[in-house]
Amino acid sequence: MEGTDLALKQSMDTKTHVRVIYRFVMTGREELTHYVYGGLYLVEKFSKEKLREDKHISTFHLRRLSGQPSINIQELVEKKMAEPSNGTFTVDISAGLEKIPISAINSISNEAQATFFYISHIQYLGKYQLDPPSGCDCVGPCSDSQKCACVMKNGGKIPFRKTGGLIEEKPLIYECGPSCKCPPTCRNRVGQHGISFRLQVFKTTSMGLGVRSLDFIPTGRFVCEYIGELLDNEDAQERDNDEYLFLIGNNYYDVSRWDNLQKTIPSLRNGPGEEEENFFAVDALKCGNLARFINHSCTPNLFTQNVLYDHDNKGMPHIMLFVCEDIQPLEPLAYDYNYTIDGVHDSEGNIKKKRCLCGSVERSGWLY
Repeated sequence: MEGTDLALKQSMDTKTHVRVIYRFVMTGREELTHYVYGGLYLVEKFSKEKLREDKHISTFHLRRLSGQPSINIQELVEKKMAEPSNGTFTVDISAGLEKIPISAINSISNEAQATFFYISHIQYLGKYQLDPPSGCDCVGPCSDSQKCACVMKNGGKIPFRKTGGLIEEKPLIYECGPSCKCPPTCRNRVGQHGISFRLQVFKTTSMGLGVRSLDFIPTGRFVCEYIGELLDNEDAQERDNDEYLFLIGNNYYDVSRWDNLQKTIPSLRNGPGEEEENFFAVDALKCGNLARFINHSCTPNLFTQNVLYDHDNKGMPHIMLFVCEDIQPLEPLAYDYNYTIDGVHDSEGNIKKKRCLCGSVERSGWLY
């Protein structure tokens, strides 16, 4: 047994009272979810029902404790549905594309969520043929060894701890990829496995939509990838959009940021290669994932990490978001957008300005 079944079985064994909440979904022009508190119950009986030869379902019998105010569930539901809506809730904005549902809640207004097409993998340009990289021949999970080709790509050490956390931020990380012989459980496969914490999109009071975690996330753990359409510089210039464009593959040689860490990675020691002459960007305006809603902060709790695993083109790295300090449940997620003041221009070349609303004591007042 696991999950809810296990929790109910343990509540029955220990005679622990459980709270029952009824969930009702009203469909129409938009789907609205209502919750009604039903009171305290005691789990009295457990059984398994056979659905077919290879599948059973757990059934629990609950009894409402006496002494509580009597309620009429049907009456409460009808009253709830007749009330003006004071917010919206969506169970999973990814529609099953993520292995963990991404809920969305707006408790401030009835404003509908921005329209976009949810995707869980980068959409590459058709004109670029990206071949799988050469892989390692490790039998079993990789380890710090000169015999592991992927370890050598990373300068001789696996960049992740055994617990899955990133040891330190680096200019570029090579994860094991589709050509590697190591198993999916290899600790050099982190970002490619996707989201592993419960994340929620929510309406903020001053910064539009944001993202928070429903779980505690330790320092160094992977949160999500910034996903959208991958565009070259020419195509990106034609997009009338600055808000969701993420420039990539152009910061490997920022010495002030990396403090010469790029010299520890063999592919970066000789400076920019031909694949880095063209600039690329990820555009999440029309299609993307929940990362498009993560807000900026001058004191962020996330940082971006360049990662390669399904190809070797350094100009098109995956942008993975990792935790730089412990994140508590319901704490908003944020990273530094790293804009340059007076560095953003409109289609006519005029400087664009936007105020920073992150509320940090270290904020400069302007986002760009």
